[in-house]
Amino acid sequence: MRKILEFPLALWIDLVLPKRRQLEIYLNIVEWGPNGEFGAQAAARRAFNKPARDLNAREAALLAAMLPNPRRRDARAPTPALARLAGIYQGRMATSPALDACVRPRRGP
Repeated sequence: MRKILEFPLALWIDLVLPKRRQLEIYLNIVEWGPNGEFGAQAAARRAFNKPARDLNAREAALLAAMLPNPRRRDARAPTPALARLAGIYQGRMATSPALDACVRPRRGP
C-alpha cells in the first residue's frame, strides 16, 4: 500500500528534479553510520577525516558501497566483500562519463 501511495510522488520527483539533484538529496538524507551520521559530508568526515569534496575515487566508492547498510559496513575498515564492491563502483565511475559528470563537484556559483 505504501508503494502505491509513494508512486505519484516518485513520478513527480523524476519529472521535476534533475538526476543530479535527486542524488544530492538522497546522499544528504541517508544515514551513513551507526551513531546517526546523516549526509555525505558527515560520512566523509567520519570515515576519512576530510570533507566530501576532497575524497578520491576509491574513498567515494567505499562510501557508496556502504549503502544500504552503513551500520554493518565500515569504509574505514572495509571487509574484502566491501572492497570488491567498491572496486566495481570505482570501475563504473571510470568508464561512465555521464556518471562521472553527475558526481563531480560543481564549479562556480
